[in-house]
Amino acid sequence: MEFEDEGFEEETFEGLDLTGVSFKNSKFVDCIFKNCNLSNVNLNNTKLQDVRFIGCKIMGLDFSKCNDFILMLGFEDSFLSYSLFSDMKLENTDFINCRINGCDFVNTNLKNASFENSDLEDSIFSNTNLSFTSFRNARNYDIDPNENFLKKTKFSVPEVISLLNSFDIEIV
Repeated sequence: MEFEDEGFEEETFEGLDLTGVSFKNSKFVDCIFKNCNLSNVNLNNTKLQDVRFIGCKIMGLDFSKCNDFILMLGFEDSFLSYSLFSDMKLENTDFINCRINGCDFVNTNLKNASFENSDLEDSIFSNTNLSFTSFRNARNYDIDPNENFLKKTKFSVPEVISLLNSFDIEIV
């Protein structure tokens, strides 16, 4: 199946190994990727409109290369590693019950996003809008309140204490 310079609407892609495939200049509307390996996929000028990734392996993707017109994504029960979400508008994006390791969210608008029940080990948040974002039951995040915008952001105990890491204080 070809994915470059193609258009897909209301398609479900299930159980596919798409490692290294090019989605360049393609358009996906109301599509679902379920239990797929999307490692090192080329996303240059790809349009992703209401696309869900469920149970997928997503490694080394540069989502910032996507066409940002009506960009809407959602992730559930997926493993995301070493992927870039920098300089993007990802308001209302769900990252539910995911492992998000080593991902980059620099200069990203994540207002109203959800990272509930996700593991964010080694992921970077800097100059990021996290207002109204939920980190309920999320873990391993390292968020500096001085470098990110937090307003009505939701955190769970005891992980919320990690917000104090940047202050070089001791909690006894």
